[in-house]
Amino acid sequence: MNFEEQAAKPLLAAVGIVVPEGRLVISAEAAAQAAQEMGRVVIKAQAPTGKRGKAGGIRPADSPAEAQAAAAAILGMEIAGHRIERLLVERRAEIDKEYYAAVLNDPESRGPLVLFSAMGGMDVEEVASQAPDAIRRLPFDIRIGLTDEEAGAVVADLLPESEARAVAELLVKLARVYRESDAELLEINPLAVTREGDLIALDCKLVLDDSAVKRREELAATGSPERLSGLEARGQALGIKYIELDGDVGVMANGAGLTMTTMDVVSHYGGRPANFMEIGGEAYTKATEALELVLANPRVKSLVVNFCGAFARTDVMTEGVVRAWEALQPSLPVFFSVNGTGDVEARALLRERLGIEPFATMDEACRAAVNAAGEASP
Repeated sequence: MNFEEQAAKPLLAAVGIVVPEGRLVISAEAAAQAAQEMGRVVIKAQAPTGKRGKAGGIRPADSPAEAQAAAAAILGMEIAGHRIERLLVERRAEIDKEYYAAVLNDPESRGPLVLFSAMGGMDVEEVASQAPDAIRRLPFDIRIGLTDEEAGAVVADLLPESEARAVAELLVKLARVYRESDAELLEINPLAVTREGDLIALDCKLVLDDSAVKRREELAATGSPERLSGLEARGQALGIKYIELDGDVGVMANGAGLTMTTMDVVSHYGGRPANFMEIGGEAYTKATEALELVLANPRVKSLVVNFCGAFARTDVMTEGVVRAWEALQPSLPVFFSVNGTGDVEARALLRERLGIEPFATMDEACRAAVNAAGEASP
């Protein structure tokens, strides 16, 4: 789950990280009133996405009239598919330096990673490509949190001593917010040093681990739920794990890992998956609804069904799909790979009920599905 800046910054303020004075408004007139009270301000579009400045969604204003004009121009904009209906009006800081700081999930270390760069204000991807040595990275133990010593090591030799101490303290606080909020990503860019020498978080990006929403219900209530396509919304309502993609090879498999592996194999053979669809566990009882979802995507030209069972019986899962196929009677080509507990019975079921010979391996089934989709394309 992503959060707008105005919802993320209070988490920083709660642990003592300084953020600018700000006010959330929904009209140009309210933006002008806020500027009247605060002086020179910045008008910021509120949307759970990055690159708002490049899209024209962040504008300075030196007077209430400029604030009103900027707000009027931003309200109603579309940024990354989000219509801007709210603005954050913040007191403008006099910036001397800009840094970058973040804590995020790190697949390599399988834990949290703190990032820091003295080159703030840019996309971190740009910094990584232009000056990779300018980004400091340090994995830390999620059970302990980032220690003072570790934070000090991150900024050592990058900053003047007085700034280094302040930034190290901030990194420790940032890691605390990351842990306490079950975040996937917590980013400050830019982290500014003002002309008065104060350290202030001018922006904040927060991404909450979706699996933690039930643990963090109060926090999640301030977030921005992911925008779903019509088919994804149908899947969510049915309790089916379905994600719509832009390919033409439909995918159905049991278990998230096997589903993603199947999608990878489709891509390996030059195909493009049309969806993520997991029908493991109890989902096999919803095989008809699941198959309807996959088939409702007009881009789907072929389908691969991949079942692999250990404790779960593949014949039970296959029975669900066979019943769905008989009920819906689709005409597109389908390719099965079934292995594991109950696979002998499952293969016999496919031969007897659908007249389909399953493939011996997932690779063969995926390659056949890719070829069939290619042949069906104009």
